[in-house]
Amino acid sequence: MRDYAGLLIATALFAFLTPGLLIQLPGKHRPVEFLNMKTSVASMVLHAIVYGLLLVLFLVVLNIHLYA
Repeated sequence: MRDYAGLLIATALFAFLTPGLLIQLPGKHRPVEFLNMKTSVASMVLHAIVYGLLLVLFLVVLNIHLYA
């Protein structure tokens, strides 16, 4: 049996945390911008840090598994 939790969680987080797609932290004109489809270097760095922390939370701390 294979564990697909890592693949599914990483893909979903990557899709939702793409800077500018749903939310951008920090925005170009405001601290938080929604659905602007633009990005900056600071936004990419912050989203990468949040992505990594959430991935570690779900896979290591909570130890989530999905077998198929």
